[in-house]
Amino acid sequence: MAHDAGAFNHLLAWYDAGLLGPADAVRVCVAGPALKLWGERGPVLALDAALDGAAAVLSGTGWATDLEHDARRAARDRGLISLAVIDHWTNYPQRFERHGETLLPDALWVTDPHARALAEAAFPGVPVTEQPNVYLERQAAQVRALALAAGTGGMAARVLYVLEPLRDTWGQLPRPGEFLALDFFVDHLARLGLEGCTLHLRPHPSDPPGKYDAWLAQHAALGATIDTAPSLAEALAWADTVAGCQTYAMVVALAAGKHVVSSVPPWAPPCVLPHPQIVRLSDLLSHAEGPRASTTEGALS
Repeated sequence: MAHDAGAFNHLLAWYDAGLLGPADAVRVCVAGPALKLWGERGPVLALDAALDGAAAVLSGTGWATDLEHDARRAARDRGLISLAVIDHWTNYPQRFERHGETLLPDALWVTDPHARALAEAAFPGVPVTEQPNVYLERQAAQVRALALAAGTGGMAARVLYVLEPLRDTWGQLPRPGEFLALDFFVDHLARLGLEGCTLHLRPHPSDPPGKYDAWLAQHAALGATIDTAPSLAEALAWADTVAGCQTYAMVVALAAGKHVVSSVPPWAPPCVLPHPQIVRLSDLLSHAEGPRASTTEGALS
C-alpha cells in the first residue's frame, strides 16, 4: 500500500528483485506518485480487495494521503500483520498520526543503520529491521552508466536542483520553505563556484504542475529551466552538481559520485541527511543570515 514515491521506490525495488515473494502473491493498492511508478506491472486493487485473503500489509509512510494510514487501520481491524517502510530520516512519529489518531505498525523496515537507530529511539517496543537498499544501489548504478554514456562536454557547470515540499517556513516569512531555500541557494552560487552555471529545477513528484513557474519568471536572468528528463536517474546523470534541501534524491546523487550541496538556510534546522560528504551551504558562510526580502513574496505563498 503506498501513495508517496519515497517508500514506494524501495518497495518497488524489492518487488522487482523478487524479495517480496512471487509476483502473483503480491496484491497492490497504490495511488498518486506510487501509481505512476508502478506502471504496467500488474493490476491495482482497491484497499478492501487487496486485503481480502492477505496475510500481511506492507505500507509506505508518506505525507500526502491517508491511504497508508487507512491500510494500517484496516490491517489492525482484520487481525493482519502490519509492516511499514520508513524511507528517510525525518518526522518519524508524525508519519503515523492522522486526524488525532496514532497508529503504529507491528514492525518497521528501514534501509540504513542511522534510520534504524532513529526508529528504535522513536518507537521503543516496535521491532525495526534493516533491509538491503536495492533501490539506492540500482539507481546509483544507472546514473553512473548514463553519465558514462553521455560524456561531459560543455564549459558551464551543470546543476540540478531537486525540489521537495518542506511544509515549514521556519518562522521567517509567509512563504514555503522550499522557496526560501531555493532563493538562499541561487543567492550564493558564486560562493559555491557555480556562478554562470546551467541550472535545472526538478520538481518533487508530489508538486503540482506549474508550482515554480512564477519563481522562474522572477529569476529569468538565471536562465534556469524545469528539468524534463523522463527519470530521476537521467536527470542526475546530466548534472555535475546536485543541490537541494534534504530530499532522498540527493542521497542517490551522492552514491552515484556527484557533488552534492544542501541548501538548507542557516535560520532553519540543519539538514537531516546523515552523510558527511554533503556540502552544507550554510556552513560555508562566515555568519548566519536572515532571509532576504523577495519580489516573489506573496505570489508564491
